[in-house]
Amino acid sequence: MSKLQWNLGTVFAGGHVNDSSFQSFVSELKIDLKKLREKVETLSEGDIDNFTFSFIQLEDLTARFQEASAFTTCLVSANIKDQEAKQWRANLKPILGQLQSIDTELEDHLLHMKEEEWQNLMSHPDMKARSFPLHERRQKGREKMEKTYEQLAEALSQDGYHGWSDMYDTLIAQMRITKDDETLSVGQANNKKGSSDRAVRKKWAAALEEKWEDHEDLFAEAINHLSGFRLALYEKRGWSDPLKEPLMINRMQSETLDAMWAAIEEVKPMLVMYLRRKKALLGIDKLHMHDISAPIGDNTKEIPYEEAAQDIEAHFRSFSPIMADFAREAFDKNWIEAEDRDHKRPGGFCTTFPVSGQSRIFMTYDGTSGNVQTLAHELGHAFHQRTMEGLPYFTTRYAMNVAETASTFAEQIMADAAVKEASSRDEKIKLLDTKINRSCAFFMNIHARFLFEKRFYERRKQGWVNPDELKHLMVESQKEAYCGELDVHDPYFWSSKLHFFITRTPFYNFPYTFGYLFSLGIYQRSKQNQEDFETAYISLLKDSAAMTVEELAEHHLGVDLTRKDFWRQAAQPIIEDIETFLELTE
Repeated sequence: MSKLQWNLGTVFAGGHVNDSSFQSFVSELKIDLKKLREKVETLSEGDIDNFTFSFIQLEDLTARFQEASAFTTCLVSANIKDQEAKQWRANLKPILGQLQSIDTELEDHLLHMKEEEWQNLMSHPDMKARSFPLHERRQKGREKMEKTYEQLAEALSQDGYHGWSDMYDTLIAQMRITKDDETLSVGQANNKKGSSDRAVRKKWAAALEEKWEDHEDLFAEAINHLSGFRLALYEKRGWSDPLKEPLMINRMQSETLDAMWAAIEEVKPMLVMYLRRKKALLGIDKLHMHDISAPIGDNTKEIPYEEAAQDIEAHFRSFSPIMADFAREAFDKNWIEAEDRDHKRPGGFCTTFPVSGQSRIFMTYDGTSGNVQTLAHELGHAFHQRTMEGLPYFTTRYAMNVAETASTFAEQIMADAAVKEASSRDEKIKLLDTKINRSCAFFMNIHARFLFEKRFYERRKQGWVNPDELKHLMVESQKEAYCGELDVHDPYFWSSKLHFFITRTPFYNFPYTFGYLFSLGIYQRSKQNQEDFETAYISLLKDSAAMTVEELAEHHLGVDLTRKDFWRQAAQPIIEDIETFLELTE
């Protein structure tokens, strides 16, 4: 087996869905699920012992479902033509629906518990460690429709709402981009947009835009249908704000989100200065979106995978030996799928196998410095999951915003180390450019996505949004987010960015920025108190699914996230990096 390919055989023998170990696992899951369904149907009010048993059983079955689901996701991602894996992934969907139906049933029991019963539940020995997910479910139950309607909505969503997300993935997987007798997948063509050669960037950006234009009606159909379903559900729940669910999922207050964006607006004038200087350094008349992430100077150096692995381990070790040892374990045990080949889905991710206590990382590695950053990013996710080993499964399901904290923290370690080790002025400029470009992505690109999605949902409330309107909304959002510095916009970004089509996590944008800035705040504290950092950091990660983000920050950092102060301080290193960049490129 190549070092660039992952080994799934340690999760299920044979490493494929046609192996009996996987199929037996799913069969046993279905049998136990049926037993739990029958038990919950006979659960009476006030029966704390049987409720406790049912809740812990649901937790166990949910973890087992994640094990099977992650396995099929890995197989399909590594080979989009794997029809058997696709079939099994589809077969698992009804199981998820049944689990969510039982969860809704138990949520309803929590909602109707008398105060004395609730207190008895909270004092039960097996429930003390699960108090946060119980409190959370009880509160969510108050915000939703009647139980039977919620169960019906979830059942219908499997082949409706979530089906449109699956359709998008299928369309992207089948698309091929051809230019000058070279044919690439969408992921491979996107990598070309990061080339140091502007002619290459422009060629593939234009080729991709042509393809998006060819399919704009299909993508408009998908985004309109999934958003229409979401808005109809919100209306029945009495929710008028499309941000209510994403804020609830991310366990954060709207005041925190507002404070974060307000602090970012204060940094944008410095980012504008950076963009203008970069435009001059690139020697271009018109700034395209693909120019922003373009490397300055020659960036043809290829970093071998083994070298990247060694660098990541070494730099992680300077902050946390435990984190470094974990990274080495992931490399040695082939937990990473990094091979650059056709028939892989685009992008990267990290997924967890809670039953076997393992993680897997997916990406396409082609030797760029950006790939090294992505690899470190995904290892940060995997380390986060490792820190929660041994906790009840429902207290390990952290939200996306804190999930992005550990990953962007890992990236920051690599970026800072690279700048410090720069052997020349030119190299330092290139590395600072890479660091600041990440800030542009989180503060401008992600902001454009956030603005687009907010405006799109408000417009969708009025009716169908056609491709021309979608393009207009996208361009207007980019103009505002980039402070008018873009000369050429990307009108099809709404169709090319898969995050707009992810149904399990609406508004798959602002949590990235939260995680980035939150991790910068933690990173600064790590440099101030290196001796105790490792223990404190792991403690924070362990609590990340057992508190709201405001409680997490107050408890572990002593800060108030609803005020701009923390976010301003977290952004200060970005301003300093830009000042250094401007000075070096004077």
